[in-house]
Amino acid sequence: MIIPYQQLSPDTLQNLIEEFVTRNGTDYGCIEVGLQTRVEQVRARLRSGEAVILFSQSTGQCNIVPSNSL
Repeated sequence: MIIPYQQLSPDTLQNLIEEFVTRNGTDYGCIEVGLQTRVEQVRARLRSGEAVILFSQSTGQCNIVPSNSL
């Protein structure tokens, strides 16, 4: 199920994005990118529609994925 990011409280959205960008295996290449920069990049993709928040009712987990992968 796609969850519109606008329906989340600001704190919940911030925590979700921070959890997403700090997961193991997130690769930003050789250049170190700060947490706030990574959060803003994801937030911008959500705003532009390039990414969406998916919620799995079966697992109870959220993920942020590119919208073109749906």
